[in-house]
Amino acid sequence: MALFGTLVNVLLIIIGSVIGRFLGRIPERIRETVTYAIGLAVMVIGIQMSFATSQIIIVIISIVVGAAIGEWLDLDGQLNRLGRWMESKAGKTPGEDGQGGIAQGFVTGTLIFVIGSMAVIGAIDSGLRNDHDVLIAKGIIDGFTALILSSTLGIGVILSAVPVFLYQGAITMLSSVISRFIPDDMLQFFIEEMTATGGLMIIAIGLNLIGLTKIRVANLIPGILVVALVTGLLYGFGLMPAAGE
Repeated sequence: MALFGTLVNVLLIIIGSVIGRFLGRIPERIRETVTYAIGLAVMVIGIQMSFATSQIIIVIISIVVGAAIGEWLDLDGQLNRLGRWMESKAGKTPGEDGQGGIAQGFVTGTLIFVIGSMAVIGAIDSGLRNDHDVLIAKGIIDGFTALILSSTLGIGVILSAVPVFLYQGAITMLSSVISRFIPDDMLQFFIEEMTATGGLMIIAIGLNLIGLTKIRVANLIPGILVVALVTGLLYGFGLMPAAGE
């Protein structure tokens, strides 16, 4: 089922939100260590994905050109500005009344769970390969994050599960539909290189989670489009490597 990964992701957000609402504030020491553990696990997933490539030069070109495009467009900055705008529209802060807390919890959770490369890469992976590992890993991260957020911002965090389902589900279903119109050999070639390129982005997320780097991962996302362009051009000009090369 194409939407399995997204459904697991949504379920874990709901569970984390409910548990966090009743646990109260989580000690910083526990939060930090668990975040590091999740970061290490995410890096392992990214490393495994990066070995999918059969043409490493395509991955290098895609990630470098994609990063340049992302920085030029300032995707990370634009997403942050969107976040600040949404927060400004959220109204009152927690503690003033229930509606204010719900609004801020919903906005904060949505920004964290929806905006990120794992949502895009995982949803595409679910749609094209029926592989849900990335979204399940994201769900674990989101579930723990929801637990922390709901312990401080309230139960409004649980409502962020709705945009997560709509956003990731739409990408997954679109990927599934597109795959029906692409030749199998070209699709397989694209999947391999997209998976490897996405793996590097996942590694970057893991490094950020454990605090070693502050990579603007959102600015790497155009690399996925570069992969599609490069593999499409190679296929169109008959230069696509034969299987096993």
